[in-house]
Amino acid sequence: MQRLGTGIGWRPEIAEAVERMPGIDWVEAVAENVCPGHIPDSLRRLRERGVTVVPHGVSLGLGGAERPDEDRLTALAERAEALAAPLVTEHIAFVRAGGTLTASPLLEAGHLLPVPRTRDALDVLCENIRIAQAALPVPLAVENIAALFSWPGEEMTEGQFLYELVDRTGVRLLIDVANLHTNHVNRGEDPTKALDELPVEAIAYVHVAGGFERDGVWHDSHAHAVPPAVLDVLADLASRVRPPGVLLERDENFPEPAELERELTAIRETVENAPKVSGKSSGVWDGGAPKDNTATDTGTGAEPARQRLALAQAALLSALVAGTPAPEGFDRTRLAVQARALASKRADVVAKVAPELPEILAGAYRPQFLAYAHGHPMTDGYRHDALAFAEHLLLHGRLEDADVQRKLSNWWLERSGPAPLSRRPAARLARVTRRVLLRR
Repeated sequence: MQRLGTGIGWRPEIAEAVERMPGIDWVEAVAENVCPGHIPDSLRRLRERGVTVVPHGVSLGLGGAERPDEDRLTALAERAEALAAPLVTEHIAFVRAGGTLTASPLLEAGHLLPVPRTRDALDVLCENIRIAQAALPVPLAVENIAALFSWPGEEMTEGQFLYELVDRTGVRLLIDVANLHTNHVNRGEDPTKALDELPVEAIAYVHVAGGFERDGVWHDSHAHAVPPAVLDVLADLASRVRPPGVLLERDENFPEPAELERELTAIRETVENAPKVSGKSSGVWDGGAPKDNTATDTGTGAEPARQRLALAQAALLSALVAGTPAPEGFDRTRLAVQARALASKRADVVAKVAPELPEILAGAYRPQFLAYAHGHPMTDGYRHDALAFAEHLLLHGRLEDADVQRKLSNWWLERSGPAPLSRRPAARLARVTRRVLLRR
């Protein structure tokens, strides 16, 4: 495994600052935000300087009941090749549920949600990872995620789940120490025990990030400074194995570059000052070839597990985004916190995807969107979500200001062109009807 060193998450808002930062060995870019044919100039300049760029996917949903989408896998592979990346990374999470396996509408979470640590979920995840590994031109590493709630009836700890995953697939791990801290606060899971159980030699690199605590819940915001408790988990990990790479994640609320540099220095010093590793210290997985799990990993044995997992994930996601009752065994208070967090993030992302909407609606944007989100789950990504939200406001008379209504109507009409829309007669008729109503 290539040694990466110390890096930072590349974001357009801090691109220039990242280029000027001393001691940056590598960067990580959100894969979905990079177009292979139009690499941002900043990433191109970093690559020309010899800085490694790793694409980090957020939408594949490897922990979902469905097999990985071929188009998404192709897109991730194209980004790896365009960036000459030594590996690509994704998450142990599900991001959508419903659809053909449950004969129900497909729902999008717009966020990473935890998979149950059960044999069913592990069988499905192993098969999905094998499919992804076969489709990607470089090695894959998968990340443990933060969670606000626990699944009832779990059969393994996080460390046991990750160990079996690596043992069966040979996949590398991206360990997020901030997520271990989050799960310690929110789910009472000891990060030391997790590190005791998981194969630290399989680590490809490590994420470090900040968050905040409110009413006993830790929110993994990626918008706050890294707290000492997260650095303590990093020190514990570094005392066991020297990670090939460590990266600071920051997604919003960006501080001055000097503050980011101080955080990078603290991260670097935490790793360097950790007690010397004894025994295995290469940071390279040497557990041998993956086990032969033909019964569960070839595409047929996991079908019953997929069906059971699909039903469970669809019921949970429906409760979070569509207001249906919480499935039995879940902490309803925690699910309510998660539902509010999903709606809030959805409002934030739509505002970034369609910045004209907050400009047109001003202070009414957020309360209007949150009210809309409560009864209208996302089904087809954020861009479609923005159009559907605007259409809802226009068709259901939620706007009192005529000037705002005119601006919003013009915005919707300009962006709902025919090219990406369905050509089925019923869909075309519905679209024409909506256009006539909106023009009135």
